[in-house]
Amino acid sequence: MRILGIDPGIAIVGFGFVDKEGSKVVPVQYGCIQTEAHTPEEERLLHVYEGMTQLIDKYKPDAVALEKLFFNRNVTTAMTVSQARGVMVLAAVQKGLPIAEYTPMQIKQAIVGYGKAEKKQVQEMTRMFLKLQKVPKPDDVADALAVAICHAHSYTLNSRINEVLRK
Repeated sequence: MRILGIDPGIAIVGFGFVDKEGSKVVPVQYGCIQTEAHTPEEERLLHVYEGMTQLIDKYKPDAVALEKLFFNRNVTTAMTVSQARGVMVLAAVQKGLPIAEYTPMQIKQAIVGYGKAEKKQVQEMTRMFLKLQKVPKPDDVADALAVAICHAHSYTLNSRINEVLRK
């Protein structure tokens, strides 16, 4: 199963593709889509949408996992990132892909085992889990890989629960 993990943003969208092979999760490709700061918002959204569509077409994931947005201060930023997230979801839905969402706490729990772990802990555990030489940069990329790993774990657990419930 190939999973696309996404850390939504408007300036930087982190993405990470992983393959779940039995109990192993293996990195396939990761990076970011970046938009220029002083570009009109609609052009930035188009760039994110086109970038996401190209990635989906190239790497052909079976599922998409996104980090749920959480903002407690800047409403303007929240609106813009929400719009960017919307075009990412649109790109996935148009390709018929199932979408899962995880809160930052759920992701931290899945990666570190503690829902209030520090960002650096999550990134280091992601690096170790995927056997990478160093933590991917920018941070958004490591975060996207953590989302993908979280989904790989959750998908396995949910599949097992559903099997038990069907019996």
